[in-house]
Amino acid sequence: MGEHKGRMLRGELYKDNDPELVAERYRAQRLCAEFNGTEPGAGERREQLLRDLLGSLGEGSWIMPRFQCDYGYLIEIGSNSFLNYDAILLDCAPIRIGDDVSIGPRAQLLTALHPMEDHEARRQRWESAAPITIGNNVWFGGGVTVCAGVTVGDDTVVGAGSVVTRDLPSKVFAAGNPARVIRGL
Repeated sequence: MGEHKGRMLRGELYKDNDPELVAERYRAQRLCAEFNGTEPGAGERREQLLRDLLGSLGEGSWIMPRFQCDYGYLIEIGSNSFLNYDAILLDCAPIRIGDDVSIGPRAQLLTALHPMEDHEARRQRWESAAPITIGNNVWFGGGVTVCAGVTVGDDTVVGAGSVVTRDLPSKVFAAGNPARVIRGL
């Protein structure tokens, strides 16, 4: 494992244009392109491609095309979970999705972070990442964006179009930009 991949996996600043990381993203892009190009009804082929791409895919879980990710192997999906059309998972850090999760169309789970104050570091392509964890039996409406470092508790519902910038507890309904807890469930 090279220096920048190690730094990425430890949550430290790394350069995203490192040749090892670029090659791993190309691998993921090829698998995503093949997955996204499958014919309707090609469930077995889609599942095999996802198993080749992802860190883990629980029994009974599925993803609808189009699906995009950076690396794939940092994504773990539990059992009986569903990602609808056009999901984007930028997995520069681990993304863990629990069991019985339903994620609406055009959701984005974004682990990448870029230096805000250090303009030169950003110009030189330094970045870092923080993991995202989605609990069991969570439902995201369409177009939900989850930012780096966020954990969403079990049995929580997030309204369509919400931007989740901080942790959400279990058994709440949250919505808005930034998402805030509206009420308990």
